[in-house]
Amino acid sequence: MFVRKLKVLALIIAPVLGLRVAAAAPDDKADKPDKVEKKPTSPNAGKKIVFERVVAVINDSIILRSELEARMVPVIGEAQQIADQKERERRIDKLRGQVLDEMVNEELIVQAADAAKIEVESSEVQAALDEIKSSNNLDDAALAQVLAAQGYTLGNYKTDLRRQLLRLRAVNQLVAPKVSVTDEDIKARYDEMARRSASVSAVKLSHMLFKLPEHPTEQQLAEAKAKAANAITRVKGGEEFAKVAGDVSEDVGTKATGGELGWFQRNSLANPEWEPIVFAMEKGDVRGPVTGPQGMHVFFVSEVKKSDLKPFPEMKEQLSRELRRHEMDKQTQTWIDELRKKAYIDIKLQ
Repeated sequence: MFVRKLKVLALIIAPVLGLRVAAAAPDDKADKPDKVEKKPTSPNAGKKIVFERVVAVINDSIILRSELEARMVPVIGEAQQIADQKERERRIDKLRGQVLDEMVNEELIVQAADAAKIEVESSEVQAALDEIKSSNNLDDAALAQVLAAQGYTLGNYKTDLRRQLLRLRAVNQLVAPKVSVTDEDIKARYDEMARRSASVSAVKLSHMLFKLPEHPTEQQLAEAKAKAANAITRVKGGEEFAKVAGDVSEDVGTKATGGELGWFQRNSLANPEWEPIVFAMEKGDVRGPVTGPQGMHVFFVSEVKKSDLKPFPEMKEQLSRELRRHEMDKQTQTWIDELRKKAYIDIKLQ
């Protein structure tokens, strides 16, 4: 994001006066043109031409529409594929608002860094750029090509990279000191893991699927969730999961077998995002609706295999890092919320 400081432009208009100093008399024909040519009127005469638009004001800084649209390039592709025009426009507008909100937060962090006299040297920016090129096997020409595809120039990207480094440094200096993770916190987390998912090494899983198109509307999402909720109610009311799955599941491959998928070890599920849900379930648990690439799922665990959890001393360092990262995210969001409350923010997105 490249936010420019507000500038007051003083426009000094110097009118050209048609004064002529000459020795000839006022009625001298040499000073009076026989004919005055009238220039054609521009089609834009009297019209307001917008060259750039401000979409947000944050204290004494602004975000331009062009900057917002540049940030939209990497994330807008999927929404643009939605066939229904109204739904496509609604999704893009929602996405644009989310991206702008993120840009406002980033600007507030940069302003907080400036107020705290936090700096990033040009040599640090160059070092970060060299690391990016090295890790992606890019030379200068290839990097410029990649950046151009996303609406960036190398100069603009360096500015953005500097701001990223500045935000990271601000969080580390202004937020990290507030984060505290005690031995008691770590032990409590270990005990929780011992009681729940960490001891489960494999599950025998069944599911019901309620299909959705690739780009569902809000109504389609609501209908799928309602079907899933009704199925869960039936199972919790005493009906066998296999019978309910046979009645309502839309997965033709497993419908006939009551939705059974088989045994799964940790890290073997097709969707990694399902792992913390499925492996937190005990025998007989039913969970859902859970979003997947084909639609909404309801999961059922009929059997579990448990393995011994590593001893606490072996897990302590890992758990400490995880808890600290979680607390850091929480404190950072609290800090940003405080910055927003104190700031002047005017969103002009139309």
